[in-house]
Amino acid sequence: MKKSTIILVLLLLATISYSQNAEYGNDDFKITKAEVTNHADLGVLVWEITVAGNAGATTPVPAGKMNGAPVLGYVFPTTLKSTDVGFSETAGIVALALTSHPDFDDTPLWDENTDSDYNNDGVIWHPHWVVLVEDKRVEGGLAVKQFKKGDATVKLPPTNPGMPMYMDSPGYGVKAINNVIKVVVPTYRMNNQASFNYDGVAAYMQVNTENMEKPMLGVYKVYSVASGNLSLPYSVKNK
Repeated sequence: MKKSTIILVLLLLATISYSQNAEYGNDDFKITKAEVTNHADLGVLVWEITVAGNAGATTPVPAGKMNGAPVLGYVFPTTLKSTDVGFSETAGIVALALTSHPDFDDTPLWDENTDSDYNNDGVIWHPHWVVLVEDKRVEGGLAVKQFKKGDATVKLPPTNPGMPMYMDSPGYGVKAINNVIKVVVPTYRMNNQASFNYDGVAAYMQVNTENMEKPMLGVYKVYSVASGNLSLPYSVKNK
């Protein structure tokens, strides 16, 4: 992705007024720190977001259907390339999103609640790689990038959930303890990249399956940004 495009989209998101939705805009989504640490001896990166409240304690109220289904996320926008995480080359912001959504399960390969049912644990916090692009049709100004189903030029990792979006369900372990939510990512699963910039965002997203004038998964509210201005100022630390 061209640097100028990244700056344009980030400036757009940075201008969003941070919503204090009575239901979700609480201290559980007030980010105080975002950090990525490279543990070279173990071959993993540990991604962490610290909040003022209890990380992961607030989950969405089910809508009871797919259309309009709410999604909450702790998101790390990065300067990684789409090819670093298994997608074909495409413009956009590569982000690692830790999400919860009780109305559907988009990790068919993983049983996050270990009950032997692989299709009932969408509410459990889990990770996705996504590519975000500017989308003025939604309040938050961003959406997960879509493509036409069957487009042979698009490459997705084999762990993708089968949706026509640049989205992967990589199955990394997510853990929320007190005011920190973290995920451990094997370095080889991101093209051995251990030097990049990032930020931390807490956001509300929503699924759309009926209105073709809206994106399939758009960002509707931003509750907080670690840097305050979404400038992606943070770099990976070495343990």
